[in-house]
Amino acid sequence: MAAAQRTVTLRPSDPQSGEVVAAAGLTERFDAIRAEQEVPDEFPEDVLAEAERVAAQPLSQPERDESDLPFVTIDPPGSMDLDQAMHLSREGDGYRVRYAIAHLESFVEPGGAIDAEARRRGQTIYAPDERTPLHPPVLSEGAASLLPEEVRPAYVWDIRLDATGAHTSAELYPALVRSAQRLEYTAVQAAVDAGADDERLVLLKEIGELRIALEQERGGASLPMPDQQVEEADGGFRLHLRPLVPAEDWNAQISLLTGIVAAEMMLEAGVGILRTMPEPEERDVQQLRRIARALGVEWAEGTDHGTFLRSLDGTDPKHLALIHESTVLFRGAGYTAFDGAPPEVVEQAAIAAPYAHVTAPLRRLVDRFGLALCAAVSAGAEVPGWVREAIPLLPELMEASDRRAGAVERATTDAVEAATLADRVGQSFDAVVVDVPEGDDGTGLVEIQLVDPPVTAKASGAAELGAEVTVRLESVDLAQGRVELTVV
Repeated sequence: MAAAQRTVTLRPSDPQSGEVVAAAGLTERFDAIRAEQEVPDEFPEDVLAEAERVAAQPLSQPERDESDLPFVTIDPPGSMDLDQAMHLSREGDGYRVRYAIAHLESFVEPGGAIDAEARRRGQTIYAPDERTPLHPPVLSEGAASLLPEEVRPAYVWDIRLDATGAHTSAELYPALVRSAQRLEYTAVQAAVDAGADDERLVLLKEIGELRIALEQERGGASLPMPDQQVEEADGGFRLHLRPLVPAEDWNAQISLLTGIVAAEMMLEAGVGILRTMPEPEERDVQQLRRIARALGVEWAEGTDHGTFLRSLDGTDPKHLALIHESTVLFRGAGYTAFDGAPPEVVEQAAIAAPYAHVTAPLRRLVDRFGLALCAAVSAGAEVPGWVREAIPLLPELMEASDRRAGAVERATTDAVEAATLADRVGQSFDAVVVDVPEGDDGTGLVEIQLVDPPVTAKASGAAELGAEVTVRLESVDLAQGRVELTVV
């Protein structure tokens, strides 16, 4: 059957369906990948000893007590390193967002063993079989985590919004808090879809949708990229496309709101570290327009790229190809430190606003410093010396850990993809062409996404972008996590 006549369906797959690949061989490959990327192994003894000591006897405790407020956390199933908890309420015709973030100043002494090790690690590294935490689990999954029914020290962002969802005021202070309940995204979504009258969830949806509308008005852009995940299952690993639910976006908007407020505080104070990304080059936007036109995907004149990207459907093969091609618009993200004059680029272009990372200190190094800085600014106090001294060093530390985390994620996913296909050499698969090199780059390769299983890989042969094709699996190299495919 000709490619133009075939139709493929790229639907998110049920994580309980699909082939489970045996762990034998894969876990060894994951270990090798961690070694190749120099992922830290066990915590040094002095770090563990210090963690045990401060877990039992924190360095400090906030004087303010807000443990009577029923905060809730919303996280993936099984999460123990809970950075954030929220309490949402109505205030007049607007809203009040109180967002509690783990208070690591109670447990991490500047210049101490935990601090030094966290700087070496940079962030928690995730692999299908295990995660390599930024902080010892006795803290990140215990004393510092905002676990349900536990009173914990936290930074509390207190942000007022008007009826449109725009923030009108904000402050940050340390306080004791208590999470009343741990919720999960899918359960939240199911309850909202069922019309639950739980005011917490009603407010999450209201505020989330208002913030999404404001982001669209600012010209923010996000990619509806299918979320390829590897899950542990039945003693092995399963590859699938995870369906994203709106509740995740609503929850993310609370975090984005907080990061925007934090960036504004830093810019007003003249010191800080921003998460920045430059505006896409106009030539790249025009190139994407030409690709959309060639694929027959309508992009109305006068519609900005953010609005266009939000309209794409990742289950449509031609749209999926455009989503992959549009990653060129999201280049140059990094951390920008400043002390004095503001930097030349202050915005994160995908958010269309200044933005700072301040909501995940258990899992990301930079957030601890941003939180301490903003708390000082909010209180009208001097920025702590240990924060100011670290700010110029943080971009390099974070960029190195970002590279490591990205390399581990790519290599471990490649390994599971290869293992999933290992016993299917010689078979043919439906696929969509999601990238074609410009001109002749000498490789003779196109990037394709298989429909089932959801594998993304290179294939030799010629094909048009967005085309629905058949590819044949020629070979699999389990040791290197590589597959060889041919467009037929």
